[in-house]
Amino acid sequence: MTRLEEISAALQAAGLDGWLFYDFRLSDPLAYRILEVPTSGTTTRRWFCYVPAAGAPAAIVSAVEARRLDALAARKVVYRSYDDMTHELGEVLGSARRIAMNYSPGAAIPYVSRVDAGTIELVRSLGVEVVSAADLIQRFEASLTTAQMESHHRAAVALRAVVDETFADIAARVEAQRPVSECSVQAFVMERIGAHQLSTHEPPIVAVNEHSADPHFGPNRSDDRAINLGDFVLLDLWAKEKGEDSIYADFTWTAFVGADVPAEHARIFEIVARARDSTVELIEQRVASGLAISGREADRVSRAVIEEAGYGDRFVHRTGHSIGREVHGTGANLDSLETRDERQLIENTCFSVEPGIYLPGRFGVRSELDMTIENGRARVSGEPRQRAIVALPGKRA
Repeated sequence: MTRLEEISAALQAAGLDGWLFYDFRLSDPLAYRILEVPTSGTTTRRWFCYVPAAGAPAAIVSAVEARRLDALAARKVVYRSYDDMTHELGEVLGSARRIAMNYSPGAAIPYVSRVDAGTIELVRSLGVEVVSAADLIQRFEASLTTAQMESHHRAAVALRAVVDETFADIAARVEAQRPVSECSVQAFVMERIGAHQLSTHEPPIVAVNEHSADPHFGPNRSDDRAINLGDFVLLDLWAKEKGEDSIYADFTWTAFVGADVPAEHARIFEIVARARDSTVELIEQRVASGLAISGREADRVSRAVIEEAGYGDRFVHRTGHSIGREVHGTGANLDSLETRDERQLIENTCFSVEPGIYLPGRFGVRSELDMTIENGRARVSGEPRQRAIVALPGKRA
C-alpha cells in the first residue's frame, strides 16, 4: 500500500472526506514528511495536495514551480493567478464537506498548527468544514517503526550511561578540588554524547541551586555557577543516534554534592517521583487492559499528586511531551495545563513523563523518564529510573 493509499484508508476510518495539505515556503514540514515529498528544491509558491477518502489525489501547483509535487502519484493541476488557484481548489474539493487540515482550533496544539488563518478562511469560504488533522498527524508522524523504536531504546541506554558518567565526573572533580561549573559540565556532557555516537540539536540543561528553579535554564558564560560541596544540581539531557529517522531519548536527573541530601530537597523529590510513577502506573494499566488514555488524563494524575501536596502552583508545565525525530514530537502530549490534549496515547509512540516542582530563588526538582507503547504494552525506557536524589561525596570547602 502506498502512502497516499494509507492516508485514504485512515480518512475512511475517521469518517472524513479528505485531507488537504498546504505549504508556502516550507511553512509546513509535516506535510512534506507525511506525504514523503522531498523539501529540496525551490519552494517560493503556494501548493495544495488533496487526498480524498475515495478517489484520486490531486496536486495544485503554481506554473512557476509546476514540478514541485511530481514525486506524488497525483493528478497535477497548474494555476497562474490567485483567482486560478481559488477556482482550482474549489474544483478539486468538489463535493467534499468535511476535511482535515494541519491546524489546531485556537492554536491549542501548536505542534500541529501549521496552516495560517487566512488559508483556513479561504477553504471554508468554499463551503467546506475544516477540522484539525491532529489525530491523523499523530498516526502518520508520531507512530514509529520497529527500527525507530530500537534506535530510541539504544539511545536511552547510552544516555543513561552519560548521566552516570557526568555525576561521577562532578564527584571526582569536587573530591580533587578541581574547578567544575555549569558550563564545564555542559561541555563534558556534549563530549560524552559524541563518545557514545549520539547527536543532539542543543546542549543540555545544567542548573545549580536557584538556577534549577527555572525549568528551561541555559548555562551561560556570563553567569556560570561553580559547583561546590553543598550544591544541588539538575541535569536535563537529550540525544539520539546519528541518522535522520533516529528517535530521541530525554532524561532529567538531580544530584546533591555531599553525603547527606537536605531533608527538604529529598521531600520535594519524593513528591515529584510519586507523581511521575502515578502517571507511569496508570498508563501501564490502561494499555495492558486495552483501554484508551488521553494526554490530558495522564497529566491530571501527576498534577493531582502535586496539588494534594500543596505545590500545585509550583508545577508550571505539562507532565510530558511526545518524542520523535525531534525531542519535542508531534504526537499526544501529557497536558491538561498548557493545552487540553485530548489525543489518545497510541501504539508505537514515545513520550516523556516529567513532573516538577519549582521554588523560585531556591531550587527546583524535575524527574524525567521516557515511555513507549509497543505491542500492546507500555514500558519505561532506560531503567532504572531515579528513586532518590543522587549524593555526590566531596571534600571541597
